[in-house]
Amino acid sequence: MVETVTHFTVYFEGHVQGVGFRLATFQLAKGYEVTGYVENLIDGRVQLELEGDREECLGLVRALSEEMAGFIRDKTRLESTRQPHWKKFTIR
Repeated sequence: MVETVTHFTVYFEGHVQGVGFRLATFQLAKGYEVTGYVENLIDGRVQLELEGDREECLGLVRALSEEMAGFIRDKTRLESTRQPHWKKFTIR
C-alpha cells in the first residue's frame, strides 16, 4: 500500500517579509510532525508547503497564524492528499 499524507499550500499576505516570519515558522514547525518548507515570494507573500497528518498541519498553521497575527492580513490554504515529497522542514 502506498503511503499518503495531507499536503497544504498556504499563502500568507500582509507585512510578512522582513519580520522573522520564516524563522518563526521554522521554530514552530519543530513542535509538529510535519515536513516541507517556507519561502518568500517575489510578490511579497510567504508560501508555506506542509506535509503530514492533517491535524499536525492544521496545528502548525493555527499556531503560526496566532504567533504572527499582527503581520498577516489574509491567508489562502489549499489542501490535498498525496505521496510524501519531503523528509524535513526547511527555510528556502
